[in-house]
Amino acid sequence: MKILSPRVLRALERFNAAHPWDHNAHYHRWILRQLPRNVDHALDVGSGSGDLARLLAGRAAVVTAVDSDPVITARAKELTPAALPVTFTVADVVAEFPAGSYDVITCVATIHHLPFTQVLASFRRHLAPGGTLVVVGLSRAHSLVDHLLGGVAIPANAALGRLKNRGRPSPRPVSMTARTRSADMTFDDVLREARAVLPGARLRRRLFWRYTLVWKHS
Repeated sequence: MKILSPRVLRALERFNAAHPWDHNAHYHRWILRQLPRNVDHALDVGSGSGDLARLLAGRAAVVTAVDSDPVITARAKELTPAALPVTFTVADVVAEFPAGSYDVITCVATIHHLPFTQVLASFRRHLAPGGTLVVVGLSRAHSLVDHLLGGVAIPANAALGRLKNRGRPSPRPVSMTARTRSADMTFDDVLREARAVLPGARLRRRLFWRYTLVWKHS
């Protein structure tokens, strides 16, 4: 199903390539609004260039940030002031999840690269009682609602790109330089499997080809 013609899509793609912006960072402030003001230990899985980890350092006494890419992790360390309580680690959370109990766990645009149910179960085991899990994920467009949201997102994406870049062409943000794999699971798949592992989890489709999941450990 196509909402816009191929010609319009190509024009928008050219515009978006010249005016890129970080779709994941767009949700960072929203993520912070889901979290308590002060926590002891936060974990950011798939931390990339460290933008969210640095924001979490304003809420948490200690932030552990993990990513499987050593190059982007090295860049995150370079970008992070030494005074911030953030530790960046190269790790495969499937092979060995970071030991410990966390008051906050965040995961942005990463879980579709991983075995979904297994990783959600790890999040549940390592989230402290009363803790909060926030996931921003990608899902495969399948339903009419998915395609309609995608159609709305394309011109909205162009408008925000122009606004954020003040109308001027711009280089790609650091956190967008890594290759992103397309999602295999539909939103309905995500919803079904997430609620099986995390009863009471709140999931919503979002603009810019994302969904959100929030779960609080009772």
